[in-house]
Amino acid sequence: VRKHLAEVLTAGGIQVVATAQDPLFAWPKIQALRPNVIVLDVEMPRMDGISFLRKIMAELPTPVVMCSTLTEAGCETTLQALAAGAVSFVTKPRLGLKSFLEDGSNGLVDAVKAAARAKLNAVAPAAPRPATLSPAARPATPASALAETTDRVVAIGISTGGVQTIEALLAQLPRNAPGIMVVQHMPEKFTASLAARLNSLFDLEVLEARDGDRVINGRVLIAPGGKHMRLCRSGAQYLAEVRDGPLINRHRPSVDVLFRSVAQHAGRNAIGLIMTGMGDDGARGLRDMHDAGAVTAAQDEASCVVFGMPNEAIKLGAADVVLNLADIGAWIMRTAAQRPALA
Repeated sequence: VRKHLAEVLTAGGIQVVATAQDPLFAWPKIQALRPNVIVLDVEMPRMDGISFLRKIMAELPTPVVMCSTLTEAGCETTLQALAAGAVSFVTKPRLGLKSFLEDGSNGLVDAVKAAARAKLNAVAPAAPRPATLSPAARPATPASALAETTDRVVAIGISTGGVQTIEALLAQLPRNAPGIMVVQHMPEKFTASLAARLNSLFDLEVLEARDGDRVINGRVLIAPGGKHMRLCRSGAQYLAEVRDGPLINRHRPSVDVLFRSVAQHAGRNAIGLIMTGMGDDGARGLRDMHDAGAVTAAQDEASCVVFGMPNEAIKLGAADVVLNLADIGAWIMRTAAQRPALA
């Protein structure tokens, strides 16, 4: 595996300065060579990946890309790693590993190049909001919650650096925050683990979206990996539509798919936000939301781990405001409290 990964990186124009079979062999090499990026497995002999990542971040902070196999346990471990400071991850399949490793388009090269540009100190660890009610004790939302179609819908697009960033944002929001739909670029199974983790940390209901889920106050719907998520409307109610479909901007789920559906079905009742991430997915969709009357924002460069997606949206004139991560929660609540302007 190390041999094939090194060959793929080298072919992609990246200098591989060393490889190591486990953390105890890797640590002195990291200290001596000071690499720009470390590619780290999540299950290794003699020291687990999370413990080693924490050691790296505490003693010699370096951008880390996790390389994980797609298993339920691997999902949770990888999410812990992302929350602990890893920049991104590349998913290894359980079957067909050799062909995956030999495929130069497996995403590893792009992930390492993005990690080399990442700002490790951009996101401070989020302090979970003390829960006032357990999920089981939360009162049911009244059936009339969306009787007014002027209720706000918040659409968020995010990618590289997203786990820490989403945690930091949700920690700022109260339980009565408007309904939120999130596209985070992640493969299948990882999004379910992410939703479960966030649901346990904050006093908001965080779910991996299912087709037909209501978009209501206090609820955060995360697009499932491998599916597109759209907003649709049934009378006065906003619903999530989860469907298969082709890759859009090389992603499924795609931020553009969500944003364009929000522009179509919510228009000026929507709030759009594009956050840290590599590439340009969501930039044109945010412009569509802006043109449809939505209030839109982009995360600023100082607080982004990777200032790719927000930068592209800003260049297109899609963002009404550019905000630091620390200010976004208050901005969402202020904006949601204002009634949308009439056409």
